[in-house]
Amino acid sequence: MARRIRHLLEFAVFRTIVAMVHAMPMWAIDIGSTLAAFCVHRLLPRRITRHAVASENIRQALGHEVDVDRMIGRMWRHLFQTIGEVMHLRRRLTRNNFRRLIRFRNQQQAVSALLSDRPVILLSGHVGNWELAVWIFGVFGFSMGVVARRLDNPFLDRFFLDFRSDTGHDLLDKNGASNEMIERLESNRHLAMLGDQDAGTHGLFVNFFGHPASTFKSIALLALRHRALICVGYAIRLDGEDGPERFEIGCEELIDTELIDDDPVRTVTQAYTSALERIVQRAPEQYFWLHRRWKTKPRPGQRRSRRARTGSLPWAA
Repeated sequence: MARRIRHLLEFAVFRTIVAMVHAMPMWAIDIGSTLAAFCVHRLLPRRITRHAVASENIRQALGHEVDVDRMIGRMWRHLFQTIGEVMHLRRRLTRNNFRRLIRFRNQQQAVSALLSDRPVILLSGHVGNWELAVWIFGVFGFSMGVVARRLDNPFLDRFFLDFRSDTGHDLLDKNGASNEMIERLESNRHLAMLGDQDAGTHGLFVNFFGHPASTFKSIALLALRHRALICVGYAIRLDGEDGPERFEIGCEELIDTELIDDDPVRTVTQAYTSALERIVQRAPEQYFWLHRRWKTKPRPGQRRSRRARTGSLPWAA
């Protein structure tokens, strides 16, 4: 009972914030995000905000010459902006007005893949507004099976389930969705997922910003087994210098798994990881530096060039 009451209170606070955001113009959301970022970055204890983790990740990826403290502050502002945008754009972004907010890069490449006779895995990372990237495909009728972890709060979980399904997407629980993922690919339907999490000791080590990062093999295994194309996509916020649009949505790289012969699982995994790295380099302040991407280290003597077997279970790490 106590847990249910806590969940209800959390949801009530969340819905109150949502109602306030819906009433705000976008410029007010930007100002509110700046204030919230200042409070988190400057006022809260750094052990709570994982400042040390973010600092270590930024230095490892971008070098010691980067102003780490400024980068972390901008990251927090971006995260609050992203939350506000997701709530705000749910009601206001349509087929009729999207050009005022969004510009596209390599649009034809992505659309051709989605209209082909092969399934597509839309892959992104914790960079930019990844919810918007998936949302816009649904607006244009390209439904996805969105692979994500369910939230512990059932009321919040239902809210975001409804959010993603508003444009025809299906939410697949990251834990235990293997059969559903396979069924979608076998019927030439599409998946959307994030591919930049640490995969633990059973992952495949590939380079991310020049350092070995444990990466899930399952994406490459699924794509290779089911002839899927991998579209490494993104939605990053623009700075306003090149035009009035607020976002750029694009396909950084389209990986055709049928064209890869040599060590295919490693080649595919490195290809999409390198594409994600290029996206982060374009907008490093919009990357979620708080998660420990390099948490798992290669064991002494472990062969980083080890070939992954395509006969493994497709949902294996």
